Amino acid sequence: MAVTLSTNARNAAADGVVDLLDGGTIQLQTSGDVEVATLTFGTPAFGSAATGVATANSITSDSSATGGTVTKAKFYTSGAAQVLQCAVGTSGSDINLDSTTISAGVTVAITSLTYTQPAS
Repeated sequence: MAVTLSTNARNAAADGVVDLLDGGTIQLQTSGDVEVATLTFGTPAFGSAATGVATANSITSDSSATGGTVTKAKFYTSGAAQVLQCAVGTSGSDINLDSTTISAGVTVAITSLTYTQPAS
């Protein structure tokens, strides 16, 4: 039998993960781990989870990206400890951007972001 989390457990797990991101950052990186842009979470970074989904509050844009082709995003605490990593693309990825090619000096913004804790 597979493990299945109740809604209360999913909410607690999601809140536990996203609470680590308060005041932290999202670093968009190339496949070779080179930073392309870094955006900053507020405190709190996310609202409380509902049915296992937490929605990010405002994320501060990076107004001077270093540039490159993004393939992944790493999420860090305010103390620079990595919390999670996900894929970045233009469609069907964990994070979808208009374009994964970012020019140096441009502003990079994330307008919406959710974290989902699955039931199983």
